[in-house]
Amino acid sequence: MRSAEIARNIQQGMVNESDIDDLIQGVVSQDGERWSDEDVVKVLQSIFKHGLDPENTGRLTSKMMLSGEVLTWPKEWKHLVVDKHSTGGVGDKVSIPLAPALATCGLKVPMISGRGLGHTGGTLDKLESIPGFNIQLPTHRIQEQIAKIGVAMVGQTEDLVPADRRMYALRDVTGTVASLPLITSSIVSKKAAETLSALVLDVKYGRAAFMTEREDAVSLAKAMVSAATHCDIRTRAILTTMDRPLGSAIGNAIEIVESIETLRGNGPSDLEELVCAQGGALLEMAGIVDDFETGSIAILDALHDGRALKRFIEMAIAQGVDSSIFESEHRLYRSLGLLDPELNETEIQCESDGYISDIDALELALVALDLGAGRKEVTDTIDHAVGILLEVDIGESMTKGQTWVTIHHRGNLSKDLVDRVQNALILGKEKNPESRIDTWIR
Repeated sequence: MRSAEIARNIQQGMVNESDIDDLIQGVVSQDGERWSDEDVVKVLQSIFKHGLDPENTGRLTSKMMLSGEVLTWPKEWKHLVVDKHSTGGVGDKVSIPLAPALATCGLKVPMISGRGLGHTGGTLDKLESIPGFNIQLPTHRIQEQIAKIGVAMVGQTEDLVPADRRMYALRDVTGTVASLPLITSSIVSKKAAETLSALVLDVKYGRAAFMTEREDAVSLAKAMVSAATHCDIRTRAILTTMDRPLGSAIGNAIEIVESIETLRGNGPSDLEELVCAQGGALLEMAGIVDDFETGSIAILDALHDGRALKRFIEMAIAQGVDSSIFESEHRLYRSLGLLDPELNETEIQCESDGYISDIDALELALVALDLGAGRKEVTDTIDHAVGILLEVDIGESMTKGQTWVTIHHRGNLSKDLVDRVQNALILGKEKNPESRIDTWIR
């Protein structure tokens, strides 16, 4: 059987391009050449156990990208098509202000995003907090919207990278998810199907990240940069920390509010830092500006002069949102469910004096998950309005009785949940907040 031969070649380090071709053909074929689940799993398990070298990881990524439809763009501006990807974190809402800011600076951003599972939030879930926001656009609608306003934020269509859809489903039930070449090819193939000229990869590490150890994050970043380069995409990875929440909001609707505040130039400094850094890198790679610093300033200007917010609203309306919800803050809050009379707000106070030395992002994310802000299983329903809002930041001086966090919730809070939130605050000596950015990898 061909699957057994390929699995053996992988084990022996002798896999070649023909092997990769046959694997993907077996995964996506709808006729007699379609492999059984057992045959596909046999090869996935061999990759999981023995790995793939960078060249064959790149080949796998490219073949997965070509397994279905790819987006096409006019030659006049196809060199301006860019995107970013984050490995996920707590309060990570960078994509929402970044995409419209990039579009105002002349780039085209067909941002295909994902949903959250477990303690990490998903961009699509946040956007669906806005009533009417349609994240399922067919390919031709995506292309039309990009041509017209320069930005779309959508979910993966059925026709994009079908090989990944089947392979990931099998990996999920066979314990082969945590494989560097399989993670790499899964992430990069979907971005490559957008036919990008440039890509930024935000690879997070820390106690609340997918990769807890920096060394593992570096390996993943290098693997993804290599695979994307194999697909002819100019790519950089930025290593960022994920021990404390990004920004102040954890949840869906309240993260939309914080994103809009960032689009108004009023966002948290750490969130604005990442938006400007990633945007600056993409503007430089696409040739819009001469250097990273100039690009970062251009993004900052777009946030502070109102252009990025205007483009976000234009995108939201194009994707089905009633323009009236943006007429006032009250309308926006009401539409997001934050003025729901059944939604309670509980403030939690600091129990002693001291400086904030740390805030445990993972613990707060798990609390938000228990409130209903995320999914423990793929089939779970999200409560978009619940969540957690930090009232303080690292380095601030606190006094006993001062509110440091507000919880948006349904019903009553248990003592255990309140205790878990309280234990997420770590007081110590005076400390200046550190930059989120560790390093860039090219």
